[in-house]
Amino acid sequence: MPPPLLVTTDPLALDDLLRLAALAGVDADVVQDLGEVRRLWDHAPLVLVGEDVLDELVAQRLARRDGVLVLGRDLDDAGVWQRAVDLGAQRVVFLPDAERWLAEALADAVEGGAERGSVLAVVGGRGGAGATTLACALAQTAARRGTSTLLVDGDPLGGGIDVVFRAEEASGVRWPDLAGTRGRIPAAALARGLPRVADLALLSWDRGDAVQVPVEAARAVLSAARRSHSLVVVDVPRHVDEVGREVLLAATTTLLLVPAEVRAAAAAARVAARLAQHCRDVRLVVRGPAPAGLTAEEVERALGLPLVGEVRAEPHLARSLEEGELPAARRGSPLGGLCHALLDALLVPELRAA
Repeated sequence: MPPPLLVTTDPLALDDLLRLAALAGVDADVVQDLGEVRRLWDHAPLVLVGEDVLDELVAQRLARRDGVLVLGRDLDDAGVWQRAVDLGAQRVVFLPDAERWLAEALADAVEGGAERGSVLAVVGGRGGAGATTLACALAQTAARRGTSTLLVDGDPLGGGIDVVFRAEEASGVRWPDLAGTRGRIPAAALARGLPRVADLALLSWDRGDAVQVPVEAARAVLSAARRSHSLVVVDVPRHVDEVGREVLLAATTTLLLVPAEVRAAAAAARVAARLAQHCRDVRLVVRGPAPAGLTAEEVERALGLPLVGEVRAEPHLARSLEEGELPAARRGSPLGGLCHALLDALLVPELRAA
Protein backbone atom coordinates (compact mmCIF):
# COMPACT_ATOMS: atom_id res chain seq x y z
CA MET A 1 0.00 0.00 0.00
CA PRO A 2 1.50 3.41 -0.96
CA PRO A 3 1.76 5.93 1.88
CA PRO A 4 -0.65 8.84 2.37
CA LEU A 5 0.19 12.05 0.50
CA LEU A 6 0.66 15.38 2.34
CA VAL A 7 0.54 18.47 0.10
CA THR A 8 1.34 21.84 1.68
CA THR A 9 3.95 24.59 1.71
CA ASP A 10 2.90 25.82 5.14
CA PRO A 11 5.56 24.68 7.67
CA LEU A 12 3.12 24.84 10.59
CA ALA A 13 0.51 22.77 8.78
CA LEU A 14 3.21 20.30 7.72
CA ASP A 15 4.42 19.94 11.31
CA ASP A 16 0.87 19.18 12.44
CA LEU A 17 0.32 16.60 9.72
CA LEU A 18 3.65 14.84 10.30
CA ARG A 19 2.95 14.71 14.02
CA LEU A 20 -0.44 13.07 13.39
CA ALA A 21 1.12 10.62 10.94
CA ALA A 22 3.66 9.65 13.60
CA LEU A 23 0.86 9.28 16.14
CA ALA A 24 -0.93 6.92 13.73
CA GLY A 25 2.29 4.96 13.19
CA VAL A 26 2.41 5.58 9.42
CA ASP A 27 4.89 7.09 7.00
CA ALA A 28 3.75 9.72 4.53
CA ASP A 29 4.91 11.25 1.25
CA VAL A 30 5.40 15.01 1.61
CA VAL A 31 5.07 17.12 -1.53
CA GLN A 32 5.85 20.81 -1.52
CA ASP A 33 6.65 21.01 -5.24
CA LEU A 34 3.16 21.13 -6.68
CA GLY A 35 4.43 19.83 -10.01
CA GLU A 36 4.96 16.44 -8.31
CA VAL A 37 1.37 16.12 -7.11
CA ARG A 38 -0.08 14.76 -10.36
CA ARG A 39 2.40 11.85 -10.37
CA LEU A 40 1.31 10.66 -6.91
CA TRP A 41 -2.32 11.82 -6.90
CA ASP A 42 -4.03 8.65 -8.16
CA HIS A 43 -2.03 6.13 -6.12
CA ALA A 44 -2.01 7.51 -2.56
CA PRO A 45 -4.69 5.90 -0.34
CA LEU A 46 -5.34 9.28 1.33
CA VAL A 47 -4.44 12.85 0.30
CA LEU A 48 -4.25 15.68 2.84
CA VAL A 49 -4.14 19.13 1.25
CA GLY A 50 -3.21 22.33 3.06
CA GLU A 51 -5.48 25.31 2.49
CA ASP A 52 -2.43 27.27 1.32
CA VAL A 53 -2.19 25.22 -1.93
CA LEU A 54 -5.88 24.79 -2.68
CA ASP A 55 -6.07 27.36 -5.46
CA GLU A 56 -3.03 25.94 -7.27
CA LEU A 57 -4.35 22.38 -7.11
CA VAL A 58 -7.80 23.41 -8.32
CA ALA A 59 -6.11 25.09 -11.28
CA GLN A 60 -4.36 21.81 -12.18
CA ARG A 61 -7.76 20.16 -12.79
CA LEU A 62 -6.71 16.95 -11.13
CA ALA A 63 -8.88 13.85 -11.57
CA ARG A 64 -11.68 13.51 -9.03
CA ARG A 65 -10.98 10.72 -6.54
CA ASP A 66 -12.01 9.48 -3.12
CA GLY A 67 -9.94 10.08 -0.01
CA VAL A 68 -9.06 13.77 -0.39
CA LEU A 69 -9.16 15.92 2.76
CA VAL A 70 -8.44 19.60 3.16
CA LEU A 71 -6.78 21.01 6.27
CA GLY A 72 -8.51 24.33 6.98
CA ARG A 73 -7.23 27.26 9.06
CA ASP A 74 -10.39 29.19 9.91
CA LEU A 75 -13.68 27.46 10.66
CA ASP A 76 -15.60 30.61 9.76
CA ASP A 77 -14.00 30.99 6.33
CA ALA A 78 -16.75 30.01 3.88
CA GLY A 79 -14.33 30.25 0.96
CA VAL A 80 -12.35 27.17 2.00
CA TRP A 81 -15.45 25.01 1.74
CA GLN A 82 -16.16 26.15 -1.83
CA ARG A 83 -12.55 25.62 -2.93
CA ALA A 84 -12.57 22.16 -1.34
CA VAL A 85 -15.68 21.33 -3.38
CA ASP A 86 -13.93 22.59 -6.51
CA LEU A 87 -11.04 20.22 -5.80
CA GLY A 88 -13.40 17.32 -5.17
CA ALA A 89 -12.40 16.92 -1.53
CA GLN A 90 -14.59 14.80 0.72
CA ARG A 91 -14.11 16.82 3.86
CA VAL A 92 -12.51 19.92 5.40
CA VAL A 93 -10.90 19.26 8.78
CA PHE A 94 -9.72 21.71 11.40
CA LEU A 95 -7.12 21.17 14.10
CA PRO A 96 -6.99 20.56 16.98
CA ASP A 97 -10.66 19.44 17.00
CA ALA A 98 -10.19 16.76 14.33
CA GLU A 99 -6.80 15.47 15.51
CA ARG A 100 -7.99 12.07 16.73
CA TRP A 101 -10.26 11.54 13.74
CA LEU A 102 -7.48 12.48 11.32
CA ALA A 103 -4.93 10.18 12.99
CA GLU A 104 -7.36 7.28 12.67
CA ALA A 105 -8.06 8.16 9.03
CA LEU A 106 -4.31 8.02 8.32
CA ALA A 107 -3.99 4.63 10.01
CA ASP A 108 -7.08 3.27 8.25
CA ALA A 109 -5.72 4.35 4.87
CA VAL A 110 -2.53 2.33 5.34
CA GLU A 111 -4.19 -0.68 6.95
CA GLY A 112 -6.91 -1.05 4.39
CA GLY A 113 -9.84 0.68 6.05
CA ALA A 114 -12.47 -0.57 8.46
CA GLU A 115 -12.20 -3.49 10.85
CA ARG A 116 -12.71 -6.76 9.02
CA GLY A 117 -12.08 -9.66 11.38
CA SER A 118 -14.86 -11.73 12.90
CA VAL A 119 -14.88 -12.07 16.70
CA LEU A 120 -15.97 -15.41 18.17
CA ALA A 121 -16.44 -15.36 21.96
CA VAL A 122 -16.56 -18.59 23.99
CA VAL A 123 -18.08 -18.62 27.49
CA GLY A 124 -18.66 -21.48 29.93
CA GLY A 125 -22.12 -21.90 31.41
CA ARG A 126 -20.52 -22.93 34.69
CA GLY A 127 -17.02 -23.36 36.07
CA GLY A 128 -15.14 -26.23 34.49
CA ALA A 129 -17.42 -26.43 31.48
CA GLY A 130 -14.46 -26.65 29.11
CA ALA A 131 -14.79 -23.25 27.42
CA THR A 132 -11.02 -22.67 27.34
CA THR A 133 -10.45 -26.02 25.64
CA LEU A 134 -13.15 -25.26 23.06
CA ALA A 135 -11.75 -21.77 22.39
CA CYS A 136 -8.24 -23.17 21.92
CA ALA A 137 -9.48 -25.95 19.65
CA LEU A 138 -11.54 -23.57 17.50
CA ALA A 139 -8.62 -21.16 17.08
CA GLN A 140 -6.15 -23.92 16.28
CA THR A 141 -8.51 -25.48 13.77
CA ALA A 142 -9.15 -22.16 12.02
CA ALA A 143 -5.42 -21.42 11.83
CA ARG A 144 -4.65 -24.82 10.35
CA ARG A 145 -7.37 -24.26 7.77
CA GLY A 146 -5.49 -21.19 6.58
CA THR A 147 -7.49 -18.48 8.36
CA SER A 148 -5.41 -15.71 9.95
CA THR A 149 -6.40 -16.31 13.58
CA LEU A 150 -5.68 -14.75 16.98
CA LEU A 151 -6.60 -16.53 20.21
CA VAL A 152 -7.20 -14.12 23.11
CA ASP A 153 -7.24 -14.99 26.80
CA GLY A 154 -9.97 -12.86 28.34
CA ASP A 155 -9.56 -14.18 31.89
CA PRO A 156 -6.87 -12.38 33.94
CA LEU A 157 -7.34 -14.87 36.79
CA GLY A 158 -6.91 -17.96 34.61
CA GLY A 159 -3.70 -19.90 34.21
CA GLY A 160 -2.80 -18.25 30.92
CA ILE A 161 -4.08 -19.66 27.65
CA ASP A 162 -0.53 -19.99 26.29
CA VAL A 163 0.05 -22.78 28.83
CA VAL A 164 -2.38 -24.97 26.88
CA PHE A 165 0.11 -24.87 23.99
CA ARG A 166 3.21 -25.04 26.20
CA ALA A 167 4.07 -21.58 24.88
CA GLU A 168 4.42 -19.75 28.20
CA GLU A 169 8.13 -19.15 27.49
CA ALA A 170 7.55 -17.90 23.94
CA SER A 171 8.70 -14.34 23.37
CA GLY A 172 6.16 -11.65 22.57
CA VAL A 173 3.78 -9.14 24.11
CA ARG A 174 1.11 -10.13 26.61
CA TRP A 175 -1.79 -8.29 28.23
CA PRO A 176 0.33 -6.54 30.93
CA ASP A 177 2.55 -5.09 28.18
CA LEU A 178 -0.52 -3.52 26.57
CA ALA A 179 -2.28 -2.26 29.70
CA GLY A 180 -0.83 1.23 29.32
CA THR A 181 -1.94 1.61 25.72
CA ARG A 182 -3.49 4.95 24.82
CA GLY A 183 -5.02 5.66 21.45
CA ARG A 184 -4.82 3.54 18.35
CA ILE A 185 -2.50 0.54 18.01
CA PRO A 186 -1.08 -0.09 14.52
CA ALA A 187 -2.44 -3.48 13.46
CA ALA A 188 0.81 -4.63 11.87
CA ALA A 189 2.78 -3.80 15.02
CA LEU A 190 0.42 -5.86 17.18
CA ALA A 191 0.57 -8.82 14.80
CA ARG A 192 4.38 -8.75 14.73
CA GLY A 193 4.68 -8.56 18.51
CA LEU A 194 2.43 -11.47 19.53
CA PRO A 195 3.71 -14.94 20.47
CA ARG A 196 2.87 -17.61 17.90
CA VAL A 197 2.37 -21.35 17.91
CA ALA A 198 2.79 -22.46 14.30
CA ASP A 199 0.20 -20.38 12.39
CA LEU A 200 -1.76 -19.29 15.47
CA ALA A 201 -1.16 -15.95 17.24
CA LEU A 202 -1.75 -15.77 21.01
CA LEU A 203 -2.58 -12.95 23.40
CA SER A 204 -2.38 -14.24 26.96
CA TRP A 205 -1.49 -13.18 30.49
CA ASP A 206 1.91 -13.62 32.08
CA ARG A 207 2.65 -15.35 35.36
CA GLY A 208 3.09 -12.11 37.32
CA ASP A 209 0.64 -10.30 39.55
CA ALA A 210 -2.81 -9.63 38.10
CA VAL A 211 -2.89 -6.38 36.12
CA GLN A 212 -6.02 -4.31 35.55
CA VAL A 213 -6.35 -3.54 31.85
CA PRO A 214 -8.27 -0.28 31.32
CA VAL A 215 -11.25 -0.59 29.03
CA GLU A 216 -9.73 1.98 26.64
CA ALA A 217 -6.64 -0.20 26.23
CA ALA A 218 -8.74 -3.33 25.71
CA ARG A 219 -10.81 -1.54 23.08
CA ALA A 220 -7.67 -0.43 21.21
CA VAL A 221 -6.19 -3.94 21.35
CA LEU A 222 -9.40 -5.54 20.09
CA SER A 223 -9.66 -3.03 17.26
CA ALA A 224 -6.08 -3.73 16.15
CA ALA A 225 -6.69 -7.48 16.47
CA ARG A 226 -9.67 -7.27 14.11
CA ARG A 227 -7.69 -5.24 11.62
CA SER A 228 -4.77 -7.67 11.62
CA HIS A 229 -6.58 -11.04 11.75
CA SER A 230 -9.51 -12.54 9.89
CA LEU A 231 -10.73 -14.33 13.02
CA VAL A 232 -10.33 -13.43 16.71
CA VAL A 233 -11.36 -16.16 19.17
CA VAL A 234 -11.72 -14.97 22.77
CA ASP A 235 -12.03 -17.09 25.90
CA VAL A 236 -14.35 -14.94 28.05
CA PRO A 237 -14.92 -15.70 31.77
CA ARG A 238 -18.47 -16.20 33.08
CA HIS A 239 -18.17 -13.23 35.43
CA VAL A 240 -18.06 -10.61 32.69
CA ASP A 241 -15.90 -7.58 33.54
CA GLU A 242 -15.46 -4.37 31.52
CA VAL A 243 -12.99 -6.01 29.14
CA GLY A 244 -15.37 -8.93 28.66
CA ARG A 245 -18.17 -6.52 27.81
CA GLU A 246 -16.02 -4.94 25.10
CA VAL A 247 -15.42 -8.38 23.63
CA LEU A 248 -19.10 -9.31 23.70
CA LEU A 249 -20.12 -6.01 22.12
CA ALA A 250 -17.70 -6.68 19.28
CA ALA A 251 -18.49 -10.39 18.97
CA THR A 252 -20.00 -11.68 15.75
CA THR A 253 -21.21 -14.73 17.69
CA THR A 254 -20.92 -15.87 21.32
CA LEU A 255 -20.86 -19.60 22.05
CA LEU A 256 -22.16 -20.65 25.48
CA LEU A 257 -20.80 -24.09 26.44
CA VAL A 258 -23.04 -25.93 28.90
CA PRO A 259 -22.60 -29.45 30.34
CA ALA A 260 -25.75 -31.57 29.98
CA GLU A 261 -26.58 -31.40 33.68
CA VAL A 262 -29.51 -29.89 35.56
CA ARG A 263 -27.40 -27.66 37.83
CA ALA A 264 -25.21 -26.57 34.92
CA ALA A 265 -28.28 -25.60 32.90
CA ALA A 266 -29.67 -23.62 35.83
CA ALA A 267 -26.39 -21.73 36.24
CA ALA A 268 -26.09 -21.19 32.49
CA ALA A 269 -29.53 -19.54 32.36
CA ARG A 270 -28.19 -16.63 34.41
CA VAL A 271 -25.05 -16.42 32.28
CA ALA A 272 -27.12 -16.48 29.08
CA ALA A 273 -29.27 -13.58 30.27
CA ARG A 274 -26.17 -11.51 30.91
CA LEU A 275 -24.60 -12.38 27.55
CA ALA A 276 -27.77 -11.39 25.71
CA GLN A 277 -27.41 -7.85 27.07
CA HIS A 278 -24.18 -7.38 25.09
CA CYS A 279 -24.19 -9.78 22.13
CA ARG A 280 -27.03 -10.14 19.66
CA ASP A 281 -26.06 -13.66 18.52
CA VAL A 282 -25.65 -16.10 21.43
CA ARG A 283 -25.67 -19.80 20.56
CA LEU A 284 -25.50 -22.98 22.57
CA VAL A 285 -22.95 -25.79 22.56
CA VAL A 286 -23.74 -28.70 24.89
CA ARG A 287 -21.12 -30.95 26.46
CA GLY A 288 -22.57 -34.38 27.01
CA PRO A 289 -24.51 -36.46 27.32
CA ALA A 290 -23.81 -36.96 31.01
CA PRO A 291 -24.87 -40.13 32.84
CA ALA A 292 -28.43 -39.60 34.08
CA GLY A 293 -28.18 -36.03 32.82
CA LEU A 294 -30.04 -34.03 30.18
CA THR A 295 -30.03 -34.38 26.43
CA ALA A 296 -28.72 -31.53 24.28
CA GLU A 297 -32.25 -30.81 23.12
CA GLU A 298 -33.47 -30.53 26.71
CA VAL A 299 -30.73 -28.01 27.50
CA GLU A 300 -31.69 -26.11 24.35
CA ARG A 301 -35.32 -25.90 25.45
CA ALA A 302 -34.36 -24.90 28.98
CA LEU A 303 -32.16 -22.00 27.86
CA GLY A 304 -34.05 -20.92 24.77
CA LEU A 305 -30.87 -20.64 22.72
CA PRO A 306 -30.21 -22.17 19.29
CA LEU A 307 -28.15 -25.36 19.56
CA VAL A 308 -25.19 -25.40 17.14
CA GLY A 309 -23.17 -28.37 18.37
CA GLU A 310 -22.52 -31.01 20.96
CA VAL A 311 -19.17 -31.91 22.52
CA ARG A 312 -19.00 -35.67 22.86
CA ALA A 313 -16.66 -37.56 25.18
CA GLU A 314 -13.15 -37.85 23.76
CA PRO A 315 -10.76 -40.59 24.93
CA HIS A 316 -7.40 -39.35 26.19
CA LEU A 317 -8.32 -35.67 25.79
CA ALA A 318 -7.22 -34.82 29.34
CA ARG A 319 -3.86 -36.46 28.76
CA SER A 320 -3.41 -34.66 25.45
CA LEU A 321 -4.10 -31.31 27.13
CA GLU A 322 -1.54 -32.05 29.83
CA GLU A 323 1.00 -32.79 27.12
CA GLY A 324 0.25 -29.56 25.28
CA GLU A 325 -1.57 -31.20 22.38
CA LEU A 326 -5.05 -30.60 21.03
CA PRO A 327 -6.67 -33.08 18.61
CA ALA A 328 -8.66 -30.21 17.14
CA ALA A 329 -7.38 -30.26 13.59
CA ARG A 330 -8.31 -33.91 12.98
CA ARG A 331 -11.80 -34.16 11.56
CA GLY A 332 -11.96 -37.73 12.80
CA SER A 333 -11.79 -36.72 16.46
CA PRO A 334 -15.01 -35.61 18.21
CA LEU A 335 -13.52 -32.23 19.16
CA GLY A 336 -11.97 -31.71 15.75
CA GLY A 337 -15.18 -32.61 13.96
CA LEU A 338 -17.16 -30.19 16.12
CA CYS A 339 -14.70 -27.35 15.49
CA HIS A 340 -14.79 -27.80 11.74
CA ALA A 341 -18.59 -27.93 11.80
CA LEU A 342 -18.84 -24.80 13.97
CA LEU A 343 -16.45 -22.84 11.76
CA ASP A 344 -18.36 -23.92 8.64
CA ALA A 345 -21.64 -22.81 10.23
CA LEU A 346 -20.55 -19.55 11.85
CA LEU A 347 -17.93 -17.96 9.61
CA VAL A 348 -18.51 -15.93 6.49
CA PRO A 349 -18.01 -17.99 3.29
CA GLU A 350 -14.51 -16.69 2.50
CA LEU A 351 -13.26 -17.92 5.90
CA ARG A 352 -14.70 -21.41 5.60
CA ALA A 353 -12.73 -24.45 4.52
CA ALA A 354 -12.28 -24.74 0.78
